[in-house]
Parts: sequence; structure tokens; C-alpha cells
Amino acid sequence: MPENEAPAPGTPAIAPRDRRPLLFLISALVIVADRLSKVWIVAHIRPGYSIPVIPGFFRLSHVLNTGAAFSMMENWRPDYVRIGLISFSLIAAVLVFVLLWNVGRGFSFTSVALALILGGALANLYDRIVLHHVVDFLAVNLYHYHWPDFNVADSCIVIGACLLLVEIFQPEKPEA
Repeated sequence: MPENEAPAPGTPAIAPRDRRPLLFLISALVIVADRLSKVWIVAHIRPGYSIPVIPGFFRLSHVLNTGAAFSMMENWRPDYVRIGLISFSLIAAVLVFVLLWNVGRGFSFTSVALALILGGALANLYDRIVLHHVVDFLAVNLYHYHWPDFNVADSCIVIGACLLLVEIFQPEKPEA
């Protein structure tokens, strides 16, 4: 039956499949990938050291980030930064969870983006609560510019934000 036709009278409507379990699985996989990668880094690279992967461009490092994203607020009193970032992260995670719960019945750029953001936020939140810092380990250099070190959770948050931007700026399809 074409998408825009109503079912015949007396025919039960088929409800679309709820995609929330799959989307929450994506969030869980982000958390697992982030934790496993950080455990490997902690076991194989001492803090402050790195291993070149692509010389002059990409290396694995071990940075203990007590600040916010890209080491912002790193010079503030550590207890203020930590409590503030934990509070912010908890509020953000709850908001993203609620948004994902509301839009997650279907599969879209928005629902996948929210799943990635939720997983990344919870993964970094775990580090802040348990370790009192976030482990960053992906280091990129472009010529003389050093991008601040980041991790899998950060990457998923950025990818999720980019997917949201794609959804926002995608031209609307004309109604048939």
C-alpha cells in the first residue's frame, strides 16, 4: 500500500516499529567503545606520553583532562570545575534522554544524533565522577596547529552535533 493511502476500513493500522531500543543500544555501544579505548590507553601509554601513528599528523597520547571540552577551564579550582561539569553533564544527559525518548520511535538523523550525543555525554560523565578527570588520547596536528586532544566520546558528540546540523539545514521536501 502506498505511503499516503489510508488503510481500508476495518483493516488494522500497522504501527511503525519503535526504534528506541536500537538507539539506546547505539548509546551503550558508544559508552563501551569509549571505556575500552580509554582502558587500553591507560594500560599502554603513561600520562604525558604519546605513540606516533602517522608521524607529524596523528598520534595516540595520554592526557588527563580536568577541564571542559578542549581543556577549557583547566586553570580553575578543580573541585569547582568538576562539580560544575558533572552538574551540567547530568542535566544535559537527562535532556538528551528525554528528547531521544520523544523522537526515537523512528530512525532519523535526529534520533541517531541524539543517541551518539547521549552515549558520549554519559561516557565522559563516568570519567568525571569515577576518575575526577577525562582521559583524552587522540592527538591531531595540521602543519603547525595542534588540535586539542580528544577521545571516542568527544568524537561521537561532535558527529551527533553534525548530524543535527545536517537535519536542520536539509532542504524540506515539497509535499506531494
